[in-house]
Amino acid sequence: MAATILVVDDEKNIRRTLRMVLEGSGFKTLEASSAEECLETVQTGDVDLVILDVRLPKMSGIEALQKIRTEPETRKLPVLMVSGHASLAEAVQAVQLGATDFFEKPLDRDRVLVTVRNALKTWQLQREVEQLRADVEHRYEMIGESDSIRALFAQLEKVAPTNGRVLISGESGTGKELIARAIHRLSPRADKPFIKVNCAAIPAELIESELFGYERGAFTGAQGRKKGMFELANGGTLFLDEIGDMSASAQAKVLRALQSGEISRVGGQKSIAVDVRVLAATNKDLELEVRDGRFREDLFFRLNVVPIVSPTLRDRRTDIPLLAKGFLRDFSIENGLREKPIDETVLQALSERSWPGNVRELRNVVERMAILSGDRITLDDLPEEGVLSDARRASSPPSDMPSTLDENGERLTLREYRSRAEKDYILQTLDQVGWNISRAATILGVERTNLHKKMRSYGIRRE
Repeated sequence: MAATILVVDDEKNIRRTLRMVLEGSGFKTLEASSAEECLETVQTGDVDLVILDVRLPKMSGIEALQKIRTEPETRKLPVLMVSGHASLAEAVQAVQLGATDFFEKPLDRDRVLVTVRNALKTWQLQREVEQLRADVEHRYEMIGESDSIRALFAQLEKVAPTNGRVLISGESGTGKELIARAIHRLSPRADKPFIKVNCAAIPAELIESELFGYERGAFTGAQGRKKGMFELANGGTLFLDEIGDMSASAQAKVLRALQSGEISRVGGQKSIAVDVRVLAATNKDLELEVRDGRFREDLFFRLNVVPIVSPTLRDRRTDIPLLAKGFLRDFSIENGLREKPIDETVLQALSERSWPGNVRELRNVVERMAILSGDRITLDDLPEEGVLSDARRASSPPSDMPSTLDENGERLTLREYRSRAEKDYILQTLDQVGWNISRAATILGVERTNLHKKMRSYGIRRE
């Protein structure tokens, strides 16, 4: 579809010349002889670009540009300023007010066409980026009206405008990343980067180079300099997900960065100042990790300025119908499908389930029903109860408790007993679900990467 260009000039011959040039190149044109007529026309929303003369009767082109830039609907509209007698000061003022470009008369045909095409292309790209950003923000939007989610929203409104560090805790699948993104979106840093690092997914030997970057030759394969996540998040927010799985050496460097506001790349000698708000999340009991010596106490206190608990889906059952409908709508839009109606009996059944995998599990179930159902989602489309039975069985205490004695008959320490119980519980869960790692991770309330890590640590292999 051809772009529509509004030509604003009090000289009829100039308007006629520009119209012939533009329409000869496939554009649609509209004309206005005054700034007042220009402002009325752009408010219709039918204009893609304005060519605006600086010197106009009554209101000037500079004043019209200023009004265009103050209206939310038109503030990003491309405006090319034109004048035959403009001073340098007027040209500078026009650019400062957001003019896309500035021409002097007599106009050069080729330059006009090239500038118009470039301005339209840039504006189209900006609109696409804004739409993508809006889609992403919608994807990460928090939904709910329950008491627990309302209390969480109130807490976020208080903490987001500050630079205070936040430690988000809660079970896997409850939406800890959504909380972190909401804090960033409501903060003064909203237009700056939001960088997420999954500490559990990065091998211990690579976490430092990922967080702090490295210099050329710092290690084998370091062919050039690379910025780390702290530098990439400069001015914005760094979200350290699964912070409880971070190695001891990385914890020490993160602590230094939080204390001094400076980092050093791996293999580098120079300190680099960074302005980063750090948010962290974990599904572990970090206070217990501190007591057991697996997490630094000083880092814990640095991160735990404002503790926020992400509520489980079991604590917000009244939100389940709202969430299910939202997930169904999102899935339909993303896949270009017609949104299917869902029976109230299905929503009621969903609200009564235990959801060990929380919101993430609910989303998966809704998407599965959307794919496999007919024209309408009914009770027959709900996943088999076996999956939930496995979850309920696995969530109950095991009947065979581990022995409190080692192979030599000596009493185990608390840490040794806890490790043995954890290993036995993982094995029991894996057996119950036929060694389906994804299902086991959901039941255990951990990420798949974290479960694989624990299996390696305990030497768990399928026979």
